[in-house]
Amino acid sequence: MSAVLVAGGVFYGLVVLLDFKEIDSTTRLDANTLFDLVKLSFGVVAGAGALVALVVAYRRQRVDEAGAHRDATRLHTERFSQAVDKLGSDSPAVRLGGVHALAGLADDAPDHNLRQTCIDVLCAYLQLPFTPAPETAAPDTTNPTHPTTLDSAHQEAQHRYLALRQVRHTILHLIADHYRRPQGTHRSWQGCDLNLTGVTIDCTMDLSDAVFADGTVDFSRAVFSDGAVYFSRAVFSGGAVRFGDATFCGGAVYFSGAQFRDSTVHFGNAVFSGGAVYFSGAVFSGGTVHFGEAAFDGGAVHFNDASFSGGRVFFRDALFSGGTVNFRGAIFSSGLVNFRDAVFSSGAVYFSGAVFSGGTVHFIAATGPVPNGLITAVGTPIPPTVVLAAVWLPPAT
Repeated sequence: MSAVLVAGGVFYGLVVLLDFKEIDSTTRLDANTLFDLVKLSFGVVAGAGALVALVVAYRRQRVDEAGAHRDATRLHTERFSQAVDKLGSDSPAVRLGGVHALAGLADDAPDHNLRQTCIDVLCAYLQLPFTPAPETAAPDTTNPTHPTTLDSAHQEAQHRYLALRQVRHTILHLIADHYRRPQGTHRSWQGCDLNLTGVTIDCTMDLSDAVFADGTVDFSRAVFSDGAVYFSRAVFSGGAVRFGDATFCGGAVYFSGAQFRDSTVHFGNAVFSGGAVYFSGAVFSGGTVHFGEAAFDGGAVHFNDASFSGGRVFFRDALFSGGTVNFRGAIFSSGLVNFRDAVFSSGAVYFSGAVFSGGTVHFIAATGPVPNGLITAVGTPIPPTVVLAAVWLPPAT
């Protein structure tokens, strides 16, 4: 009934608009015009009704979505509290269950902030102090058939240490697995912040092909002490990645084939004292990579066949005092590589077969013996883009 009344009102308005308000014998509406006006009146009413229905449906959908998000958030919060309680349990097995529960919650989180909270809790667990491995019992010289006797307390401590170490290793494996997944796909954590400051990494962690394009990934003061950590073919294309003050003292860390472009990566004050770190075939094509004041005093660091083709790489004030640092076959074609004030005091630094075809390479104020193969690789005459330390230049004739 209301639609008919509205249509009638619209019809009357159209009649007035067409100057047919007073219908008499001299001014008449023919049947076709009258029929068209009726159709137009009902069409206007139908369109207005459809618009109102659309607005109401949109508002209802928004309300339903907001309610669904509230319900999902409430359920997430409840599950989150239960998972955190498990992570604080005295039982390593229950803690392990809490780890998987938090990882699952991060995967199913209804928004980015809730996912980030789950990741932050897992990282915080890794940053907690942990009890080192108990000492091995001394040989039992009184019983030759049992050269090492472990009392029950020592055995329990050993088992607990191994169980808790498994919890930490599981978190590291889960982080690596989720960061290898392309951003935007299910279970991908790429783009989230990852705070592993001061964490001891003593197991295999595979971040191969990961893309660090957003957020902050922080390995500052981390200790790479065992196992193998892979950043092979990883792409550093945005955000910030920090290895400042990290210690590489065992195992191997691979940046082979990694690409550093349009990002800032910090290795400043890092200590390379053992194991091996591979930048073999890495491409430094943009952004900034800092090795300033890093100490290369043990182990081996490989930049062989790396390509310095853009951006800036700083070794300012770096200390080459032990171990091996290998730039064999590296290509310096553009950008800036700066060894200003670096100290080459001992150890072996190799530039054999390196190619200086462009860009700027500075050894200004560097001290110590000239690195192996550097003068030959630079060639004669020395390119204007290569600045050697004055003490390495041949005497003027």
